[in-house]
Amino acid sequence: MPSLVVIGSQWGDEGKGKIVDYLAEEAQMVVRFQGGNNAGHTVKVGEEVFALHLVPSGILRPGKKAIIGNGVVIDPGVLLGELDGLESRGVSVKNLRISDRANVIMPYHRMLDGAEERMRKGAKVGTTGRGIGPVYADKIARLGVRMGELIDEDKFPEKLEFLVPLKQLILDAYGDPTRLDLEAIKSEYGSYGRRLRQYVTDTGALVNDALAKNRRVLFEGAQGTLLDIDHGTYPFVTSSTTVAGNAASGSGVSPLLLDDVYGVVKAYTTRVGEGPFPTELKDELGKTIAEKGGEFGTTTGRARRCGWLDLVVTKYAHSLSGFTGIALTKIDVLGGFEELKICTHYTLGGRKVSRVPADLRQLELCEPRYTVLDGWDEPDGAGMKRILAKGYPALPPEMKAYIKLIERQMGVPVVLVGLGKRRNEILDLRKKKWKRR
Repeated sequence: MPSLVVIGSQWGDEGKGKIVDYLAEEAQMVVRFQGGNNAGHTVKVGEEVFALHLVPSGILRPGKKAIIGNGVVIDPGVLLGELDGLESRGVSVKNLRISDRANVIMPYHRMLDGAEERMRKGAKVGTTGRGIGPVYADKIARLGVRMGELIDEDKFPEKLEFLVPLKQLILDAYGDPTRLDLEAIKSEYGSYGRRLRQYVTDTGALVNDALAKNRRVLFEGAQGTLLDIDHGTYPFVTSSTTVAGNAASGSGVSPLLLDDVYGVVKAYTTRVGEGPFPTELKDELGKTIAEKGGEFGTTTGRARRCGWLDLVVTKYAHSLSGFTGIALTKIDVLGGFEELKICTHYTLGGRKVSRVPADLRQLELCEPRYTVLDGWDEPDGAGMKRILAKGYPALPPEMKAYIKLIERQMGVPVVLVGLGKRRNEILDLRKKKWKRR
């Protein structure tokens, strides 16, 4: 049962898409298990850049089965646009399958998302406005529309007869002037259902069957651990469970079938939107890292806040998901600085803090404590080629020291090191890769 879960260990944007794409070469099935089109994975293949929001990154590897699991929420219009865009660029989507249990983002979810955020006024959480929170709320309230219902031309219109007037009442209560057109929604979403019907099935059965046959299955997470609805910096979080345990629930398999978990760690820390950020750099250095790292959201285009690597955050993520390996990304961005810092713990009122507190008022007051390391010269093009050709021994000694400190602090080996934007700019330090057939 060779399965591997890849999740983000920070506030998202760690470079999971590139890591999943790289590992998908060895996999036979890639499963997305949570989130919606509020996530964005960017993969550079040659000179082409692919921005994916709902489709698993494994779709870019020919012949791989790509699964959108039951834990994902799907905007069918966005999904179809993504599929059309991939096909127009020569990427086959014939191996895509969508869970019949996945919930559908309806137009009223997007409207409610905006209305609720406006009602918060000074207490906004910085949602993407894509209806993610309201659709997950409907899922829990048992008011959701599932993909299996969307493709049912009899049941779907009947369900909307109840839901649309109900959502209109809620929009009215929020003072939103929008008028929902029941017939227009039936027509638009009915057409989506007809186009997507060929992909919709019981994906849980497909994943279980693949694992029973000893196929290599890669589970792809979206967002990051600190955005988890239960364990993240609530309320500045997403609306789904982003930790490794949800790979089982969000795809319909037993947790006993999950073998390895790779935590993706960006070599520095970023976050988008509101909320506390202990190691944030609010000076020119933070801006420089943002510019060098291209720190702008794949989904929203919003600039990301940047700061030093925070191991309190990543160790907390490890405690929740049990990493067996670390995929360290974007360490190349840190080249050229005279010195670098890594936060190993916080202090609060003279007391050492080694775990992310639930009370954000406490987190706001936490002061990061750093280990200072020497920086390394930024390799030129020839230097980077030499490193990629010769591997770990060719890394600058200062970069090796940076990596070793992360390993010592977390007690987890660094198994992949991302050194650039392209899919092949990765050092693979694994002692044993997935067994190839």
